[in-house]
Amino acid sequence: MNEKSPKTQTNNNLSRLLLLVRQLREKVEASEKYKKEAIAIVGMGCRFPGGANDPESFWELLRSGVDASDEIPSDRWDVNAYYDASPGTPGKMYARRGNFLKAKVDEFDAEFFGIAPKEAVSIDPQQRLLLEVSWEALENAGIAPNQPLGHRYGTFVGINTSDYMQLQMQSGNVADLGPYFFTGNTASTAAGRLSYHLGWRGAAMAVDTACSSSLVAVNLACQNLRSRECDLALAGGVNLILSPQGHLILSQMRALSPDGRCKTFDAGADGYGRGEGCGVVVLNRLSDAVTDGDNILATICGSAVNHDGRSSGLTVPNGLAQQEVIRAALENAK
Repeated sequence: MNEKSPKTQTNNNLSRLLLLVRQLREKVEASEKYKKEAIAIVGMGCRFPGGANDPESFWELLRSGVDASDEIPSDRWDVNAYYDASPGTPGKMYARRGNFLKAKVDEFDAEFFGIAPKEAVSIDPQQRLLLEVSWEALENAGIAPNQPLGHRYGTFVGINTSDYMQLQMQSGNVADLGPYFFTGNTASTAAGRLSYHLGWRGAAMAVDTACSSSLVAVNLACQNLRSRECDLALAGGVNLILSPQGHLILSQMRALSPDGRCKTFDAGADGYGRGEGCGVVVLNRLSDAVTDGDNILATICGSAVNHDGRSSGLTVPNGLAQQEVIRAALENAK
């Protein structure tokens, strides 16, 4: 008879259970390891004030300590028509300076991206800038942007303003709002357009968390890479100041520094200076970057996100909450 004894069956069952426990433990350990896996920055592109139109010129600007603040350019709006040095004056702005791109934001090579001129006119210059800088970031990483389609790569974009949509809406002629107005101006399309043109099938997310939008976009990209939801990611943010409305509203809030400069941790801090720019990084898991032979520019060892919760006002920072998120990021980096 081949019938096994109760003792043998018990031993076999126990062996199977031990094997199952071991497999589950390995999965848990792998999951915990992935949560804190380092992420490599393998490429980047940028357009920043002070003529910093690539990473090399941006580094030179930082190294030289250049002050990139300037008076509001005349091609944005007539600052004299809105200026009043007295904060709180209705319909006026007391800050006439900021940090603006020297690059021409109304110029765009639509043909290069296969976009018809009629559609390009309706596309927010922020979306156009994202296309250009993302392409440059991929080239900087040694990755062919026009490689075969279908990769599980993700795009994560911090975007907060919609000045171009406001300008089109205020043009006075509703008939001018053509079929491309919606896709040209919605935040979700800013990320979706990147994935569409690159043929990527990973997550495509537009993030608006006010001033922290691009940081949160990078955090989401890191999480997606760690969870294996995507195998490469573009992450960053874009902001252009095209209409006076933002300056007017922020002046009423007394949020702007009159000289257009941030004075962080300084006793003379009197508001912040608005700025334009676009910055994009190419992210890969560090282990894959090493295997692929990528040029590793820097490593993100940890990141975290939280909210101020209840503070003395909706827009007032909470120092304790900021301490908590810094500690959480450091803990994630261990």
